[in-house]
Amino acid sequence: MTELQEVSFDDIKHLVSERAISGENMLLNMGPQHPSTHGVLRLLLELDGETVVNCIPDIGYLHTGIEKNMEAKTYQKAEVMSDRLDYMNTTGNNLAYVMAVEKLVDLDVPERAQAIRVIIVELQRIASHLIFLAATGLDLAAQSIFLYCFREREMILDILELCSGQRMMTTYLRPGGLWRDVPPEFDGAVRDFLKIFPKRVDEYEALLTKNPIFVDRMAGIGILTREDALTYGVTGPILRASGVDWDLRKARPYSGYEQYDFDVPVLTKGDSYARYLVRIEEFRQSVRIIQQAMDKLPGGPVRSENRKFVPPPRSEIGVSMEALIHHFKLWTEGFPAPKASIYSAVESPRGELGVFLEGDGGPKPYRIHWRTPSFENLGVLPVLAKGHFVADLVAIIGSIDIVLGDIDR
Repeated sequence: MTELQEVSFDDIKHLVSERAISGENMLLNMGPQHPSTHGVLRLLLELDGETVVNCIPDIGYLHTGIEKNMEAKTYQKAEVMSDRLDYMNTTGNNLAYVMAVEKLVDLDVPERAQAIRVIIVELQRIASHLIFLAATGLDLAAQSIFLYCFREREMILDILELCSGQRMMTTYLRPGGLWRDVPPEFDGAVRDFLKIFPKRVDEYEALLTKNPIFVDRMAGIGILTREDALTYGVTGPILRASGVDWDLRKARPYSGYEQYDFDVPVLTKGDSYARYLVRIEEFRQSVRIIQQAMDKLPGGPVRSENRKFVPPPRSEIGVSMEALIHHFKLWTEGFPAPKASIYSAVESPRGELGVFLEGDGGPKPYRIHWRTPSFENLGVLPVLAKGHFVADLVAIIGSIDIVLGDIDR
């Protein structure tokens, strides 16, 4: 028997209205296996007919103890756990973590590695938004858009595999730079994608943006005011769709984002449709960023020369005993980090993804804590759902674009 099944009515009656306690309103479980909950999420709904009076999220089904598992590993080995948080933003998770390590130990990153990082994480942002669009469209019975979005996502996953050997859990970004330089085929693969993708975004809009059924299901549904957005601490497209111009790539540039010319899409209506439009425009802005990074991609190394923290190139291991010993010691013993604490954050496809990292002078983190955007964004769901029909919950949940691995950790 699960913990969910052991929860009694007495445990939750303070969360629902008197009408639910008296039996006038219905209490209904949505999930935890409901296909439209975008992960293993349970919603306890209080309904007056088909109208949502209360919506209580119940999370924790995917809790894997990632933070404590990371603390049990050396700084290098802990990184592989970060891929498993928001599994739609694996390279973005890598970037947040390696930037935290670099900040903690004061480690430099070559310019070429910084530019490639931007290209990779912006491709990942597009891939993540494609999943949002595909899943939301499918939830609302628009089946064609699902197939179209996965078609383009395959191109991005092929590029990630080209660089790292893996399609999703790449661990390609490393403290001090990258695992290795991009292969010769990288330039052509990225430029081929940049050539076709803007027209594909136009196709998505032709299917959905003025589609009367899609507009009816999204416009005016799940309105989040600017005041509530700030009160609940939401970030990302949800915040920007409610009229707040806040994007860490502009507000607190990292990894060289200050070098790129791009706009931050901001709308004011704060409904599900506005959140859709913000992400559509972010497709185009990510393409702008990638194009600029590709056009001025510098040469040079992709890993720091600081051998205290970065292993020697693999090519040296077969010809240098010192390089072999150095590599062995780094991967078995790790490197010590100072007794200090830092916070580092990036703009993930869902909002502010931050890492609190504390060292104690040893080779393993003393404390790691993730500030994940899906957790904060889910907290506003009761506000968005109240007063809408049960059927509208499908569109609302899709529009906030949560990932349960990002929430539970």
